[in-house]
Amino acid sequence: MLERYFKLAENQTTVRQELLGGLTTFMTMAYIVVVNPQILAQAGMSAEGVVFATCVSAAAASLVMGLYANYPIAMAPGMSLNAYFTYSVCLGMGIPWQTALGVVFFSGVLFVLLTVTRVREQIVNGIPDCLKHSTAAGIGMFIAFVGLRNAKLVVANPATFVSIGNVSLPEVQTACFGIVLTLVLMARKVNGAILLGILGTTLVGIVRGIAHWPSALVSVPHPGSTLLQLDLRGALHLGLLEIIFAFLFVDLFDNVGTLVGVCEQAGFVKDGRIPRVGRVLLADGVGTVIGSLTGTSTVTSYIESAAGVAAGARTGLSNVVVAVLFLAAVFFSPVAGAIPGFATAPALILVGALMTQSIARVEWLDFSEAFPAFLTMVAMPLTFSIATGLSLGVMAYTIVKVGAGKYREVSIVLWILTILFVLRYVYLAAA
Repeated sequence: MLERYFKLAENQTTVRQELLGGLTTFMTMAYIVVVNPQILAQAGMSAEGVVFATCVSAAAASLVMGLYANYPIAMAPGMSLNAYFTYSVCLGMGIPWQTALGVVFFSGVLFVLLTVTRVREQIVNGIPDCLKHSTAAGIGMFIAFVGLRNAKLVVANPATFVSIGNVSLPEVQTACFGIVLTLVLMARKVNGAILLGILGTTLVGIVRGIAHWPSALVSVPHPGSTLLQLDLRGALHLGLLEIIFAFLFVDLFDNVGTLVGVCEQAGFVKDGRIPRVGRVLLADGVGTVIGSLTGTSTVTSYIESAAGVAAGARTGLSNVVVAVLFLAAVFFSPVAGAIPGFATAPALILVGALMTQSIARVEWLDFSEAFPAFLTMVAMPLTFSIATGLSLGVMAYTIVKVGAGKYREVSIVLWILTILFVLRYVYLAAA
């Protein structure tokens, strides 16, 4: 049955390879079960409820990807998108998390509609590569900055805006230990390096008396604090349409970049295209809708799936394994709740470093490509807003291309986005 459904022989794999690949993928991305509740809790959400939502949405989306698209690409709430949800939308704009979940719900519905109508593919094709690469890099810098702040390695300074923190604090010292530990594990390509780094840092914190053992190892999930708590009426407010677009835009490139990278590594790309791409793109839409209903931010594909592919995964059977493991993780919310912020900070910093790899793919010798990419990257951490970085990059690209006489390189999609962003800033200036 497994052979017929997943076409194991055709994809030159076995059940054993798929099981090993699924376990490897889960180990490399299991940190999200700990980190996502930590980030969303800062928006006022219950960490226990977010653990449930994280696991359920990851399992559902991974199952859709595995059973419907037959690809070994696991899914879960995205690191960049949970940061945008908490720091830009809830804390930066003062929007209640219930309303923000409503926005996530509508963006998920839009994902599904745009995928079915193939509009998502056209949007992807209309955005220049330099902005795709710089968006991923800028989000990486943003996440790393958040991690440095959570570790208290970077603190506010009235004279210089930011400066190095007090390294005599035990939290800062323990976070530095966590960075070194995780870095060594990742450099040695240890499976689950990020998760092991988080657990090791927490253990050191417990020994030093700045963290505490969990009250229990296993518990029955209590998702009521976040389940179906989204505010759909509030999310329909006109001023939130920009946030819906930002969720859509960020997830669009985050997801597509991951898909292309993993599919190229596994040899799935045929004649420059990904077979069954419509089914692939549908998975994050379904996962995002389920995530918003249960209580978490946007769901996207994970580049950590490349570790599973390297271990032999070639079909959606490995995703079924990932989904089962995520469902089992639902019962370990006390462990996730006991992880302190300084223990997850190294994960944010190093995941941010991984995301900046795409900088190398920008055409730096062409200034009309380099400057919009640079502005996008630097604006995200400095303005503490992913949406602002995206909007400035889009406008800069259009302006510099027109100024260089290369207006033919500006797609219709980009002209529309530029006009919308200009109107946005005009509106903000008038307000």
